[in-house]
Amino acid sequence: MLFPVLNPSTPCFFCFWLTSILVIFSHHGYGYNTGSTASAADHKYSIVIGAIIDANSRKGKEETTAMKIAIEKFNNNSNNHKLSLIFRNFTGELYQAALTAEELIKEKKVQVIMGMDTWQQAALAAEIGNHAQVPVFSLAASASVQSSRQIGRPTLIQMGSNVSEQIGCIAAIVHSYHWRRVIAIYEDDAYGGNAKMLTLLFEALQRVGSEIEYHLSLPHISSVVSEPREAVHQQLLKLLSIQSRVFIVLQSSLTMATHLFQEARRMDFMGKDSAWIITDSISSFMDSMDTSVIPYMEGALGTKSYYSNSSSSFLEFSTQFQKNFISENPEEDNAHPGIHALRAYDSIAVITRALERLGIVNIVGKVYTELDFWTQDLENPFTREAADKNNGRNTTRTLNGTVIWPGYLKRVPKGWEMPTNAKPLKIGIPSNSPFDMFLKVDEDQIEPEKKYTGFCFDIFREVLRILEQNYSLPYEFHQFMGTYDELVDCVYNKTYDAVVGDVTILANRSKKVEFTQPYSESGLVMIVQATPEEPHKAWMFLKPFTREVWEVSGALLVYTMFIVWVVEYWSNNPAFRGPWKSQLGTALWFIFSSLFFAHKETIRSNITRVVIVVWLFVALVLTSTYTASLSSMLTVRRLEPDIMDVEWLTATNSVVGCDGDSFVRKYLEDVIKFKGANIKNISNEYQYASEFQSGNISAAFFETPYAKVFMNQFCKNYTATQPLNRFGGLGFAFQKGSPLAADVSEAFLTITENGILKELEDKWFPRSSKCSSTETDELSLGKLKALYLLSFATSTICFLLFFLRCRWHPQVLKASICGLFNWYFSF
Repeated sequence: MLFPVLNPSTPCFFCFWLTSILVIFSHHGYGYNTGSTASAADHKYSIVIGAIIDANSRKGKEETTAMKIAIEKFNNNSNNHKLSLIFRNFTGELYQAALTAEELIKEKKVQVIMGMDTWQQAALAAEIGNHAQVPVFSLAASASVQSSRQIGRPTLIQMGSNVSEQIGCIAAIVHSYHWRRVIAIYEDDAYGGNAKMLTLLFEALQRVGSEIEYHLSLPHISSVVSEPREAVHQQLLKLLSIQSRVFIVLQSSLTMATHLFQEARRMDFMGKDSAWIITDSISSFMDSMDTSVIPYMEGALGTKSYYSNSSSSFLEFSTQFQKNFISENPEEDNAHPGIHALRAYDSIAVITRALERLGIVNIVGKVYTELDFWTQDLENPFTREAADKNNGRNTTRTLNGTVIWPGYLKRVPKGWEMPTNAKPLKIGIPSNSPFDMFLKVDEDQIEPEKKYTGFCFDIFREVLRILEQNYSLPYEFHQFMGTYDELVDCVYNKTYDAVVGDVTILANRSKKVEFTQPYSESGLVMIVQATPEEPHKAWMFLKPFTREVWEVSGALLVYTMFIVWVVEYWSNNPAFRGPWKSQLGTALWFIFSSLFFAHKETIRSNITRVVIVVWLFVALVLTSTYTASLSSMLTVRRLEPDIMDVEWLTATNSVVGCDGDSFVRKYLEDVIKFKGANIKNISNEYQYASEFQSGNISAAFFETPYAKVFMNQFCKNYTATQPLNRFGGLGFAFQKGSPLAADVSEAFLTITENGILKELEDKWFPRSSKCSSTETDELSLGKLKALYLLSFATSTICFLLFFLRCRWHPQVLKASICGLFNWYFSF
């Protein structure tokens, strides 16, 4: 701040800086005769102040009255100095500010200049003040974030609010209500000040993810004195084609603002789902403007310099101001002082708080209510704790107070021109969807439920039921003949408000329109003809099991045979005695025949019986599984693709088919590098099969949802690859900035979570009975691992138990070992 923060009980700040100026002037010998020998007590030294004011405006009237009060108070309390005030009524061109300042300095010998309605006027007057070393106090708002010294005008002192802070507050409000696009409105000042404000607003909105869709320049009130309302009406007509309904009035005189709101209300720009935000240039008059004007602004939000109207210094000033103002301006309806009067008077208790807090107000009826206060905290920009800085700050991301919106809307406005019965939502629908299950229009039907059928229309109707719980959404369908890219362009150029259908979400399309969340996945799938695998190949009987299963099964058979032979041989079973060839043949025959439960050899040992029981169980599972798998392989056809990959198609210049109205054709040319001559456009789902059978195409490319539908119908003769590439999915499209896109996306999530979307998929894409059979795969080792381990562990444990038993009967062990040696050497 320029001056130190003083206690609110001290004299007015206006008097403080005047006293400071007197000290400076006294030091340099200005304003009195330095040669005089008289004492200071015998003379009152005079200082002349020049005020450049628009005396015909409400702002100028308030400033004039406030300055007179401040001058009178100072002169009554000062014994050594006297202040005099020279007014100049200024309403002319910009250069007149410099001429007026020069006249005051050279002819009237003023030592201070104050006033000016715009920062540009003040800056120009300060150029003159710099040369004469005369300070210039500006009561106008500044859009500059630089200090006066930084911009080369050290004598220019800003007393008004900084526009950049108001812009930051407005951006925070826009962000808190998720408005994506706004319309900026301002009264033209012809001096470039609006360009700076627009730049600040553009940058501030960009930081919160919003943008200015359109900026409307109203003519200066002085140029349309005869018919201001007609001029405003002509300008507002330009907004009828724009759907954004968040209006930010950056700068306007009170007279022009009055005409603006009167005409905006008459043209229904202040209806439901609209939002209006005004800056300090208008809201600063809320305390003093004609009460008959305020109702036209009802529902608007505004930024307003905050000051306490309950302090003793304010109450004292307010009483004196109202008395003087009524006397000087009997034609005015409201005599309460506004922020312009306070800035001119510059009370300490008021100005220090006004510089530190920016309030947010809501216009209701003929009054306004304070909603919240703005801080420069980006994370939590709003706080109600403005009156007492000693209190903890209760910061929030949204406004704390209850807002009364235009039209008494009970929810937050969408900030968008919402559809009405008179102007329904214009929805474009593709007339040439490749698959009727997604979209179909029957012109012979009259009822919408029967005329518009398909998966996409059913999704839209379910979404509509959810949205209508909060607001109505009248709509009308418009069929479109053309490509999907052309249909998206119709939303971009505002021919349609939205597109409902099977539109693929792509990066280049997202730059033009606002897509919803996808309701279905999407990717590029290649489908080719397939021939059945020959079921009578020579080694088909080995197919049910993998190689590992055959190897482990054989090893387990040999191991089990060995355990059975050893235990039975040592148990002196005659069937397992004799020459080694006979013993080996008997053991092998026994194990193999057990696979078919045809073994006849007598088992003597109980241990062998345990091993055999487990082995028979394994054999039962293996034979049953083998029989089932082989039967399935011999009866269910396994399809083998005729074409292996995309590279083969491009290398051989094979002709492929796709939907020519979708993006797939361009994708095949630009990304996969198919020649345009080798791509055949196919218009509907039923044409693909005939094109394949006639040999016109070698492969067809579909998006994933369409590929599933096609394969569901023609699964017996075709096979599909895994998606070659993935895209953003299928969704609906809306105009950029439309809040409906977010609402529809939320509705998509709702119908997904409650199972409605799955029910619609089952309704429109039921699984075909002829495609219900599944191919049988070879049985892998992992599925039989537990069975093999059981048999191996049982055989091993039984073998160990047998040896433990032999240890307790040495004669048996000895006889068995001798017999084993005799068997070995018989080779």
